[in-house]
Amino acid sequence: MRYVVFNQKGGVGKSTITCNLAAISASQGLRTLVVDLDPQGNSTHYLLGGPQEDADISAAEFFDQTLKFSARPKRADEYTVETPWENLRLMPSHPSLDELHAKLESRYKIYKLRDALADLADEFDRIYIDTPPALNFYTRSALIAAQGCLIPFDCDDFSRRALYNLLDNVQEIQADHNEDLKVSGIVVNQFQPRASLPQKLVQELIDEGLPVLQPYLSASVKIKESHQQAKPMIHLDQRHKLTQEMVALHDALQG
Repeated sequence: MRYVVFNQKGGVGKSTITCNLAAISASQGLRTLVVDLDPQGNSTHYLLGGPQEDADISAAEFFDQTLKFSARPKRADEYTVETPWENLRLMPSHPSLDELHAKLESRYKIYKLRDALADLADEFDRIYIDTPPALNFYTRSALIAAQGCLIPFDCDDFSRRALYNLLDNVQEIQADHNEDLKVSGIVVNQFQPRASLPQKLVQELIDEGLPVLQPYLSASVKIKESHQQAKPMIHLDQRHKLTQEMVALHDALQG
């Protein structure tokens, strides 16, 4: 199964959700890959503890190869690296993704990621794709390559207003490029159950029939410690409430 984590708004937890769900998949014995398409490289930092040192092994190098003719092109798995955790590999981000964007868009390489990840179907049980906070070439490539779309929602009114446009964008990609793409659900992040606004906003989404996933992910300072130590929650503190919520969310997706 291939999931894309998508939201055009920054700071909603895309990388956090991507890496933690992937780490849980790997901890359950599933061969798992994270693809980091955001030039900021938050998922890469989270899983490796810093930027990828070898620029030749990255998502940027993968896309750069698609712009050139090669008699012996590298296989997609040659652009992935090991992480500290068993069963979990990463196609790292690189800042040069920004430089490549215009060339890739003008040469219409929009299906190359889909083809590459399809070739990896026998090697990985789960693939999670982290995207930039924009509907650009990389995000469209990810939506075309994925089977399920997870939309983080951080319980504010701006996110609520933007949500309908996000859903329209997914539907357009589905209609024009990827009939297999489905909205797997809206992931409620940074939820504060004692505050009235988050409860009100989430309930309105449910009342409208939108696919809101449960459980909601609680707001917790522990996640900042997880980022700082470059350890997904399942490896930092298995018993923490947020870890248990993430595991339950992961298992709900698989069910």
